[in-house]
Amino acid sequence: MKVLISDNLSKQGIEILEKAGLEVDARAKTTPEELLSVIGNYDALIIRSATSVTEEVLEAAKKLKIIGRPGSGLDNVDIPAATKRGVIVMNTPGGNTITTAEHTIGMLFAAARYIPQAAALLRQGQWEKKKFMGVELSGKTLGIIGIGNIGAVVANRAIGLKMNVIAYDPFISPERVKEMGIELVSLDELYKRSDFITIHTPMTKETKGLINKDTIAKMKNGVRIINCARGGIVNEQDLYEALKSGKAAAAAFDVFENEPPVNNPLITLENFIGTPHLGAQTTEAQENVATAIAEPIVGSSPLLHLLRGLGVLRGSYMRAH
Repeated sequence: MKVLISDNLSKQGIEILEKAGLEVDARAKTTPEELLSVIGNYDALIIRSATSVTEEVLEAAKKLKIIGRPGSGLDNVDIPAATKRGVIVMNTPGGNTITTAEHTIGMLFAAARYIPQAAALLRQGQWEKKKFMGVELSGKTLGIIGIGNIGAVVANRAIGLKMNVIAYDPFISPERVKEMGIELVSLDELYKRSDFITIHTPMTKETKGLINKDTIAKMKNGVRIINCARGGIVNEQDLYEALKSGKAAAAAFDVFENEPPVNNPLITLENFIGTPHLGAQTTEAQENVATAIAEPIVGSSPLLHLLRGLGVLRGSYMRAH
């Protein structure tokens, strides 16, 4: 079984694949053109967020049986097209939960106290103590959009910071939210009451542009918006206007609609903080997700060949836990 790794993968994951006797080709930073030209030679593909598995790629992937995504997001995989061609798609939604949640908390502090901006000026020899008047997190209301694995950890940490946590999630029961010690509210109520808003939903047709000029208008003056989920959930031009006008006091993003965000006007604003998709960039998370995706691919190798031979496999989507 030949495995192509088109993005960076921790050595622990590669070692698991190789020790199982799989033929591994690690090609970090594979371009779309390169992927299209070589994918026909592989039985399995391991990707990260930089690789897009389009219908065109899947059409060229005549031997492909399985796609593994270390991490939670799968918006860069055409799952219907994969299913149509009998290709299993797996991810590892729990491997980077803590890491991403902790990065979100860091962004909360940064947006509240303008830490990166002050540090940058200090390096330039400027002592701007009065310029960056911040706010405390304690006693403020944090609105969490999406209270899944990552959102739940963010809520737990925020409660520890003495924040009042409210959440919107149409897929969670009120009983579960009550156990977590937070309040479930409508989306409009979340916009109205929140001092800080953080997003933890996948990118779907329903969530694309969820935060826009109309929803921002419903928010408090001086709201601070955090996005460590997926680019495109926030309309970046509308946020730019809100930050310029002061409607939004600050925003902190780890993800962008186009990455890297070349010529993005948000980057020019003093009250905007950006990081280069660092949510899962810790040693622990990289090892966790690499192991979590390598092990099921190794385990599935003989089974996939058997099912293919019997004509049983028709394609599916599964989560690796």
